[in-house]
Amino acid sequence: MSSQKRVKDSQAQKRTSKVSDSYQTNLAGEEKEDLDDSKHNLNDEQDNPPEDYGHADDQGEDALQIAVRYFEKDSAKTSQSKDKILEEHLKTVENVAWKNGLAPEEIDVLLNVALNGKFGSAVNTRILKCMIPTTLIAEDSVVKAVSWLCVGKCSGSTKVLFYRWLVAMFDFIDHKDQINLLYGFFFASLQDDALCPYVCHLLYLLTKKENVKPFRVRKLLDLQAKMGMQPHLQALLSLYKFFAPTLISVTLPARRKIYFKNSENLWKAALFAVRQRNQGPPPEPLKLMLGPGQVRPVKRKWNSYSVIPVLNSSSCIKECGKKERTLSDYLSSNESFPLEQLKSFPQLLQNIHCLELPSQMGAVLNNSLLLHYLNCVKDESILLRLYHWLSQTLQEECIWYKMNNYEHGKQFTNFLDTIIRAQCFLQEGFYSCETFLYKSLPLWDGFCCRSQFLQLVTWIPFSSFSEMKPLLFDHLAQLFFTSTIYFKCSVLQCLKELLQNWLLWLSADIHMKPVMNSPLETTLGGSMNSVSELIHYVGELSITAVRLENNSTFLLHFILDFYEKVCDIYINYNLPLVVLFPPGIFYSALLSLDSSILNQLCYIMHRYRNNLTAAKKNELVQKTKSEFNFSSKTYQEFNHYLTAMVGCLWTSKPFQKGLYIDPEVLEKAGIAEYKNSLNVVHHPALLSYAVSFLLQEWPEERTVSVSSIRGKKWNWYLDYLFSEGLQGLKLFIRSSIHHSSVP
Repeated sequence: MSSQKRVKDSQAQKRTSKVSDSYQTNLAGEEKEDLDDSKHNLNDEQDNPPEDYGHADDQGEDALQIAVRYFEKDSAKTSQSKDKILEEHLKTVENVAWKNGLAPEEIDVLLNVALNGKFGSAVNTRILKCMIPTTLIAEDSVVKAVSWLCVGKCSGSTKVLFYRWLVAMFDFIDHKDQINLLYGFFFASLQDDALCPYVCHLLYLLTKKENVKPFRVRKLLDLQAKMGMQPHLQALLSLYKFFAPTLISVTLPARRKIYFKNSENLWKAALFAVRQRNQGPPPEPLKLMLGPGQVRPVKRKWNSYSVIPVLNSSSCIKECGKKERTLSDYLSSNESFPLEQLKSFPQLLQNIHCLELPSQMGAVLNNSLLLHYLNCVKDESILLRLYHWLSQTLQEECIWYKMNNYEHGKQFTNFLDTIIRAQCFLQEGFYSCETFLYKSLPLWDGFCCRSQFLQLVTWIPFSSFSEMKPLLFDHLAQLFFTSTIYFKCSVLQCLKELLQNWLLWLSADIHMKPVMNSPLETTLGGSMNSVSELIHYVGELSITAVRLENNSTFLLHFILDFYEKVCDIYINYNLPLVVLFPPGIFYSALLSLDSSILNQLCYIMHRYRNNLTAAKKNELVQKTKSEFNFSSKTYQEFNHYLTAMVGCLWTSKPFQKGLYIDPEVLEKAGIAEYKNSLNVVHHPALLSYAVSFLLQEWPEERTVSVSSIRGKKWNWYLDYLFSEGLQGLKLFIRSSIHHSSVP
């Protein structure tokens, strides 16, 4: 009988492993603990060569089954923790658990042993520390374990460790329905000061809208008055306020942050090793697309590791081996549709009422159909679960948090790429990524994962710029000024995309209530102030960068690209804002030696003119003073720029006002008559075009005199410039200059 039992147990474990072999997750960490035992066992594993794993695993499984049966049936006969047989079986369980993980049946038995009080705290602690699943943890096992807490036979330290284990393994539990029914019991445990932080963390993961009750709100407020503003209580209150804002009147910080400590936890190292051995090479990140799109995994090294869990649903596990079911079958039986069978967008529409997202929320990042589902189903709890998973995982995987973790740089880069693709697909930034940027930027060297880091910046959700500046942009400015010109251009491109995302969001949703709580300005005027502050910040960066890089043409292109977006805010985004570029940028571009820079400046000035004209007409039509009426200073500043450009490109009378040049300097430079030396013919950026025009039209002339371009030649020369692709110059001249004033 014993041999049959052993074969049965072994087969059950292998079946479970096959079904759930693709489960991956990155567990939320807790306080930093002593990992000596785990490191010792991991070192023992590394001493065994890979070719010996098969034989060693068979022996380990046999010994493990004997040890589990000992704890299950014979534990009542043993009461002393120092018993040699008990110690031998404990070591067997620890070695196998830290090396290969434990099957669901084995975890079920050992959880009961750890919490039924038959052994001392030392033995219970050792058992809980090695509760590492190979695949899944059965919900029934957790429910039975919680029932032992009601008996009161285990010590306080054992209860704390159990709650820590429950939070860390939350994503491995196959179902949550029965556990959610125990919400009231968990909530009552908040009265225990030692358990409170970990119970808050568990409740944060479990809470749904129906769990928020007035008596629970009052209890949390009483605890906060007693204990002060503890992060874990603040987290739960914030979640309650989100679901029921009318029940909580106290002011809570609007900005999201990490509420729960997430440094190295007891089980992280072992779970990492178990995944590497048991789950095989993960696929490369998939492109987000509609349709089946089956992508064949790329071969990778045996020790490769993917942060994103593989999509797997509990309904698929239950339905394995059964015949395929129709939509009507799922609707009539109230069962969820297996996510693994979801292959196309029409299929998503047909089954959207019976979908259940996986407990491992990170799996949705690689699935475009589930991202569509997130967009369609306005369920705040789903987004909260995703944000929580992202916060924990980003903190654990960030390679510059740990000086010796750079060997995982490729995996972390792939993880960031996946997040960025998901944000681009949803056209929405994740608040968890914003928090990660605030925490990690002071530690960033400006080189590691540069492209990914700057792309994360472009998707920061709209917020008050004055709050964000000390957290993010002041640190970014320090790197900007001390880095190469290529980094400066990358930052300017990043900030242009950030501005574009903010403008798109505001133009579409400024009058709509956001899906998630966010630190948004409550008025349109406040929102415009934040956008204006971002533009002025970029202007300050640009002026300093132009000076540091000696008026680099390459840099000026990126600066003017940013202002191409700025100049059209009023017309393109229907937002009451016009912000002009600073004089340091305007005159650097106006006097540039590069014709493309001058052409780009002309286009921007043309668009500024159209936007200001439209704003003025709108003010005249309304005939009422509004808070969004532009000040006369804006129009005066634009007119000053316009006069300077017309003087430099047309009338040969530049800088009539606002600029004085010492005559001695002009005399030494040989251009004492500088006022007659600038127009579309003599401008340094266009002089080569004038020479080419004369050589092309009058090739027989032996000498070339650009001063001869007057009258009709002037008009022919303009047509020549326009034919050479200077469309910005063409738009500016036709909109801002009267042709009757041709020289």
